[in-house]
Amino acid sequence: MDGVGSPSVVPVGSVVISIDAELGWGFHDLDEPPRDRVESGRRGWESLLSILERHDVPATWAVVGHLMLEDCDGEHADHPAPPGWFERERTTWRERPDLRFGPDLVRAVVDSPADHEFASHTFSHVLFGDLETTRELAVAELERAQDLAADWGLALESLVYPRNDVGHREALADCGFHAYRGRSPTPDGVVGLLDSRLRNRSLLVEPSVDEYGLVNVPASLFLFGFEGPLRTVAESVWTDPMLAQARRGVDQAAAGDGVFHVWLHPNNLVSERDDARLEALVGYIARLRERTDLTVETMGSVAARVLESPADDSFPTPR
Repeated sequence: MDGVGSPSVVPVGSVVISIDAELGWGFHDLDEPPRDRVESGRRGWESLLSILERHDVPATWAVVGHLMLEDCDGEHADHPAPPGWFERERTTWRERPDLRFGPDLVRAVVDSPADHEFASHTFSHVLFGDLETTRELAVAELERAQDLAADWGLALESLVYPRNDVGHREALADCGFHAYRGRSPTPDGVVGLLDSRLRNRSLLVEPSVDEYGLVNVPASLFLFGFEGPLRTVAESVWTDPMLAQARRGVDQAAAGDGVFHVWLHPNNLVSERDDARLEALVGYIARLRERTDLTVETMGSVAARVLESPADDSFPTPR
């Protein structure tokens, strides 16, 4: 049974940005994928990478392993996936290699001067917490992702579970991973926004080591959890509520009280106003990093710090 281990280190003042990089794979199992987001995956990936590089802010890029392929037949005969799992790749998206493959985008992350962490989002976006996901399937997803990374001269240490559906952590440890993004202690979207404001809840989290020796780096905030008409109305009378909430989390981290872990998908950057939200946040992080003791970490560096440093000496090296 999955659970969260007890805290193992004293909180530190740092920010972590994790990115669920998936192109079409984030939606291939849905009956009606959101067209705007499906078509925004590549645009958003490039914009996100550009913004992070401009401010020299590293992030954890959790990439669906299939994107590292140049091509495939869509069959995956040796993969123990349930019937129909790769159906959309073989049919509707057969002539959409831009949604199925992304070695050019992967290379851009690997070669980025921002020193990003290259992490895993499994091989084909299988939901690990689903009761129908067997250990065999989980291991196949993890091992295939590790093998592809090795072909690129990379090693995967961190994993972001598809749709934050945590499961099969023992398999994760057995396949050589050291960290995963755990669930946020507050709900995403409007509910979480109101709850944290009304109750004055902290947005900071504390990494912990679970019973499998894995470091759980919980999420703090999904940056695009307040969208649509409500966002438009809020911005017309006040400001971008998610940006204000994210800045609040960065301020709390700058005070040295813990880890603020914000996450998003490249496909959340559908329009220029989405780019503007991210630009404002990353720029804010970079400015506070210069003026305060705030540091920027990746999930991998958090895990290394937690596993290697004594509890009373766990502050990251500033960059």
